[in-house]
Amino acid sequence: MKPHHHVLMFKNASTSYQNHHLSFNIIRRKLHVTPPRHHTSIDARMVKTGFDPNTCRSNFQLKHYLRNGQLNDALHLFDKMPNKNTCSVNMILSAHVKSGNLGCARELFDGMVDRSVVSWTILIGGYSSFDQSNEAFGLYAVMWRAGTMPDYVTFATLLSCCRSVNDLNIVSQVHTHIVKLGFDSELMVANSLVDSYCKSGCVDQGFRKFSGMQLRDSVSFNSMITGYAKEGFNKEAIMLFREMGCLGFKPSDFTFAALMCACVGLNDLGLGKQVHCLVVKTNFLWDVFVGNALLDFYSKHNCLNDMKRLFNEMPELDGVSYNVLITGYAWDGQYEESVNLLRELQWTKFNRMQYPFATMLSIAANSQNLNMGRQIHAQALVSRADSEILVGNALVDMYARCGSFEEGNIIFKTLPSRSSVPWTAFISVNVRRGLHEEALLLYKEMLTDGVCGDQATFASTLRAAASLASLSLGKQLQSSITRCGFMSNVHCGSALVDMYAKCGSIKDAIQSFKEMPDRNIVTWNALISAYAQNGDGEATFRSFKEMIGSGLHPDSVSFLSVLTACSHRGLVDEALESFNSMTSTYKLVPRKEHYASLVDVLCRSGRFKKAEELMAQMPFEPDEIMWSSVLNSCRIHKNQELAKKAAEELFKMESLIDAASYVNLSNIYAAAGKWENAAFVKKAMRERGVKKVPAYSWVEVEHRTHVFTANDRTHPRTEELMEKINTLGELMEKEGYKPDINCTLHNVDEYSRAESLKYHSERLAIAFALISTPEGSPILVMKNLRACTDCHAAIKIISKVVGREITVRDSSRFHHFKDGICSCGDFW
Repeated sequence: MKPHHHVLMFKNASTSYQNHHLSFNIIRRKLHVTPPRHHTSIDARMVKTGFDPNTCRSNFQLKHYLRNGQLNDALHLFDKMPNKNTCSVNMILSAHVKSGNLGCARELFDGMVDRSVVSWTILIGGYSSFDQSNEAFGLYAVMWRAGTMPDYVTFATLLSCCRSVNDLNIVSQVHTHIVKLGFDSELMVANSLVDSYCKSGCVDQGFRKFSGMQLRDSVSFNSMITGYAKEGFNKEAIMLFREMGCLGFKPSDFTFAALMCACVGLNDLGLGKQVHCLVVKTNFLWDVFVGNALLDFYSKHNCLNDMKRLFNEMPELDGVSYNVLITGYAWDGQYEESVNLLRELQWTKFNRMQYPFATMLSIAANSQNLNMGRQIHAQALVSRADSEILVGNALVDMYARCGSFEEGNIIFKTLPSRSSVPWTAFISVNVRRGLHEEALLLYKEMLTDGVCGDQATFASTLRAAASLASLSLGKQLQSSITRCGFMSNVHCGSALVDMYAKCGSIKDAIQSFKEMPDRNIVTWNALISAYAQNGDGEATFRSFKEMIGSGLHPDSVSFLSVLTACSHRGLVDEALESFNSMTSTYKLVPRKEHYASLVDVLCRSGRFKKAEELMAQMPFEPDEIMWSSVLNSCRIHKNQELAKKAAEELFKMESLIDAASYVNLSNIYAAAGKWENAAFVKKAMRERGVKKVPAYSWVEVEHRTHVFTANDRTHPRTEELMEKINTLGELMEKEGYKPDINCTLHNVDEYSRAESLKYHSERLAIAFALISTPEGSPILVMKNLRACTDCHAAIKIISKVVGREITVRDSSRFHHFKDGICSCGDFW
């Protein structure tokens, strides 16, 4: 029992008896007389029991049992007591609450005839301890209606239930009651109010209460410092800590934990190390709570050596200590270290429920290790940690990313509450697998299920919209992002820039970039890539230099975009210069993609000897992508000798399933009139089971996507399409267009070959857009394969005769046609 409750109980005793008891004790102390054994001492216990010696002795024995953890003995004694009073019941009520048996506590409470304020407060505290805030507030309301006046401990206990932004309204109502009953000047209540306002996300109201306090202690400062750090007011937290020290208040473990959180928010490694020194100086390193906060600080600053050294020096460790270390190594990609630490953790006696299952599952997902993931899942099942939302979400993500969709889907359906996290896991996996339409259907399902997406959801969904070039859907997603308040998020902003760029709307991409309040390397890379994809070499180099001017260092993705831009514009010298600066100036190690881009630049410009020298000097063997690039350039420059070598290297690869290489070699032979060789290549394709991917193009009109294949006659408006194609043919002929029959390498007559060119998929898509959209409006067409040279020449003339800007995105890049000119400058 709390001392203040004893005082309240004294109010029921007679004043004369208290005076008698007081006088007796004073006389006894003055005479140094020890009372005889047969004398019954009259004290507070007898007052509480109504002067019943038997009940007094039983209550004393109950207290003894409970203090020593003998709950069963206490319950047995309680059941046998002939006369129980409020004090007796309150002790057992408190025991039930401490043991976590709220059901028995509530049953006992409901059966009480005489409830004191202590009884109500004990049960309210029980509900608070087990995060049952609704029951706690409901019980307080019943208490208020029953006419029992709360005391300051009741209010402090009730306010401890308020832990989220959803509780702000309740905190305000309780505050009103506190002021009405005159408890707002009590230090314990004032501290609880400051803490509750901060935890409810209303730091300004918390500081208002803190500033108005006549009396403060270290708890007052700790509550405010923690509130500031939690809400990101890190400088204010540091300043308040300095004020706390100046006033002579000593820091506690909570103070140091909040300070480390502020140092993480400020990204100030030096300040964090100063706080670490103060922790050592004040002898708080023995506190595992403070030690774990320091571990977390070093982990988030990627100071893994300092983190491990501190871990080894800490006098006491717990499961959290291991969790921080395991997660820190996992973030740094040191998966083996994480696994070894988990094995070490398993030999400890720490609670298995607190193992970092989510972190280990993410390691399994990142390394595509399904076997490891299943082992972690088994351990989570044994320790019953799989019921935790974080672990359940990680299981869904792991199985989805390891390709075991059925197992992931089973867990997904059994989750007690599906937040945006598991939905996003499935959406992201579908995007990575190229199943963009399926990803968008999942997003619609998520909305139907009443779940609002988070930043990661929108970033993944925007990538799906970008891949499908669905500009209308991308704009709808931007509206949703704005409504949800994520426009300032760097990941969403970067995904928006990328989406608009891949939908051919470079203006919107630039506008989205300019509107972003914060930009990181990912954002700049999205802009640089946007310019590179659209063939604007000058803008690519300009934005690259602006990024460096902003204080950011380019990474491997930045250089890959620059090399891509060089390839699209034939800028050989600039490509070589960028490649050299990547290694010499920025000390980056080129990956296969960078070598492949540079080889592509050289081959496209006809510098095959230089390309072969580079491939010979590479630290790894040329792969399928590289030889395919060489083969395609050989087709453009009619280099049959190198083409044959490239084809031989490709055909040695057992994993070669892309038909493009076979088709390119076949076309090279066909263009040279070597039909037998061409037929031999096609036969090899059939024997290997390699099938040519059919070319198709699509265009979005009035929020609907219309897909066309070559010589397509299935569209409902086929007659209008054919009529439009013929009309365009006549207009193009007047402008001097002549079909390039070398683009259709079939062993048929020239007329048939020329006629087939008219019905290539991208021309059908353009014709449909012309008859379905207002005159003068721009047209965006997407194609899954590379456009042929004849279509490129034809679309240039079409843009001129119809007076429209036509954008075509094929598998290689964007082509912006306007007034008979293409943005690529015919270098592609």
